[in-house]
Amino acid sequence: MKNKSSALLLGTAFVLATAALASAQSTDKTVKIGSLSDQSGLYADVGGPGSTLAAQMAVEDSGLTAKGWKIDVISGDHQNKPDIGSNIARQWFDVDKVDVVVDTPNSGVALAVSNIIKEKNGVFLNSGAGSSDLTNAQCSPNTIHWTYDTYMLAHGTGSALTKAGGDSWFFLTADYAFGAALERDTTAAVNAGGGKVLGGVKHPLNTSDFSSFLLQAQASKAKVIGLANAGGDTSNAIKQAAEFGIIAGGQKLAGLLMFITDVHAIGLPVAQGLNFTETFYWDANEQTRAFSKRFQDRMRNKQVPTMSQAGVYSALTHYFKTLDAMGGNSHDGAKIVAKMKEMPTDDPLFGKGSIQPNGRKIHPAYLFEVKKPAESKGPWDYYKLVATIPAEEAFTPLAKSTCPLLKK
Repeated sequence: MKNKSSALLLGTAFVLATAALASAQSTDKTVKIGSLSDQSGLYADVGGPGSTLAAQMAVEDSGLTAKGWKIDVISGDHQNKPDIGSNIARQWFDVDKVDVVVDTPNSGVALAVSNIIKEKNGVFLNSGAGSSDLTNAQCSPNTIHWTYDTYMLAHGTGSALTKAGGDSWFFLTADYAFGAALERDTTAAVNAGGGKVLGGVKHPLNTSDFSSFLLQAQASKAKVIGLANAGGDTSNAIKQAAEFGIIAGGQKLAGLLMFITDVHAIGLPVAQGLNFTETFYWDANEQTRAFSKRFQDRMRNKQVPTMSQAGVYSALTHYFKTLDAMGGNSHDGAKIVAKMKEMPTDDPLFGKGSIQPNGRKIHPAYLFEVKKPAESKGPWDYYKLVATIPAEEAFTPLAKSTCPLLKK
């Protein structure tokens, strides 16, 4: 009996030791980051190589490599196609052993990739896509939506312009998930403000000729033409609207999602007076200026960071702080994301914030107006602040979120 007890104790000790060893082996100090973006097309200036650079800068500034961590950054081009984005993400997790995917503009791609990352139990820090569905109907325990979303854009620009008298709208909408979500959320904001939507038209992604769409918008007599698109599509629509004399005719353009690279491409003579909402501006304070100078010096085209690129840096900064607090990388995405939600966020670009249980990162948003050429003091000095939207008002209230995670 004594021998049996001893054998049992030894067996139990062996099992416990094996489990402890396995646990120790599963937690290490290695991280692989995949910067998944549009590297050469419609959104390349918004994310692309700049988002990869922002990820590299976050690694450098984290201080983890000095503590013995090995951190690698790789990049991929999803070409704005959900199937290509999904295939890259799957290979990254299955073959390349990526831990975290960042950026990923294009909501159709992002929603597809979010499902892959949940299946692989990785981490998805989305900075580039806009659909509020990422933290509502299609939320995931592995996804954090960092920088902006369609609810924020709608309740910033849409609400402000409606209250200012722009109470009739017509939409030019990019025909994919982001455009649909942005039109939906802005329509809700316009209706809530007492306005009405007179109609809309959908256009293919990466359109060069907006003439037929703009003629329909002009004929609608709507006070505001809402551009539910992004990147080159927004720039082209605004340039061509100026050629058609739409603004001179009394209608107002609302760039519902605009980045500083869009304003740069359009130029102040055409872009002046446009209102839009962002969560980051390079010239906001000393910290944002210092980061932007370092970023700009390393960018081949010498552009300042967009809010998406700044979001990549901010999200990874918090991710690294979380791994450091956990004492290593468990490679358990859901567990890491849960810990990220517990910890308050604080970084030089977005300041203090928090992450809601549905994965929505919370911080203030800002309604800007594009300066007149005479008001600009130099390159990239394009914005003047109209209003600050507090963090608790900028994004979907938890009570209204449709995220299934909140029902558990």
